[in-house]
Amino acid sequence: MRAATDPNAKLRGRLESFVIESAALRGNVLGDPDAREVLVYLPPSYDASSTRRYPVVVILAPYAATNRSMVAWRLWEPSTFELYESLLARGEAEEAILVSPDCCNRWGGSQFLDSPASGLYQSHVAGEVLPAVDARYRTIAEKAGRAVVGRSSGGFGALRIALDRPELFAAVGSHAGDGLFEVSIRPTFTSVAITIDREGGLEKFLERFERTGPKGGGDFDTIAMIATAAAYAPAPDAPFPHCELPFDPRTALPIDAVWQRFLEHDPVVRLERDASAMRDLALVFLDAGDRDEHGLQFAARRMAELLRARGANVRHEEFPGGHRGTHARYAVSLPALIGALAR
Repeated sequence: MRAATDPNAKLRGRLESFVIESAALRGNVLGDPDAREVLVYLPPSYDASSTRRYPVVVILAPYAATNRSMVAWRLWEPSTFELYESLLARGEAEEAILVSPDCCNRWGGSQFLDSPASGLYQSHVAGEVLPAVDARYRTIAEKAGRAVVGRSSGGFGALRIALDRPELFAAVGSHAGDGLFEVSIRPTFTSVAITIDREGGLEKFLERFERTGPKGGGDFDTIAMIATAAAYAPAPDAPFPHCELPFDPRTALPIDAVWQRFLEHDPVVRLERDASAMRDLALVFLDAGDRDEHGLQFAARRMAELLRARGANVRHEEFPGGHRGTHARYAVSLPALIGALAR
């Protein structure tokens, strides 16, 4: 049995890491570290040549996970990089450099966006991680050679960086990425309001949560709501945590002005408003489980519909299952995304 502490133990390629002293994250209001690790997987043939360049796939971690989730050790289950190597061994994928940045924060996730209430995480990925990888490794250092993909919040981050910075990536993949907020987020108002009410207010919830961590589904929904509020509705002049909830915790009723700020970040809303967005990408890969607990299969369906109507190259799938434990879906998306890139 391989040692749980050695992520290279069963790899034919090589996993490396380096640390970026991030200017984008320096001095962030949450006090999160600005020294951030970047994991880089180099394929088996990388050391056999000094000139060959490789396409790059950036993999964004889901909520409540760091880049180290890509190498998380679980008995009888391959890591993401081992899964990818099994595809290479069977001739089902082409070689690429895989990159995973650390964009987690005090609330469990940054949504990979820039926000004064959490930090400049999209700028960290776009302006620091990508240039550092291109400088260190033999990448195809242009849009045509890059893809970005993720699960859940990582899928949202992939969609948003493709929408916000279309010059960076030629292909994007989203496994049950956050979207269609009216379906996926609004139903959690009740659970979160109950949790905050039972704790005696948001401040007391945060005080207790930071001592104990989550103690049930209501806690998880609540800290996830705070994370998304910090990303979607920052309020730097408001009391800590310097963001606005999209509902009144006393009644669980929406606060329309704040909820509209959330909706401005919804990838579905963004696609509905911009008929040219993502139309020219080499590939948009979308999927979700048919029993996704957050209804994100409906978000994927709507995005696929919008993109196909404008002539985009979309691959959309639904698979049997729910929202969690879906890293095996990278066996489907990675070959497709890499196959769409220049080499």
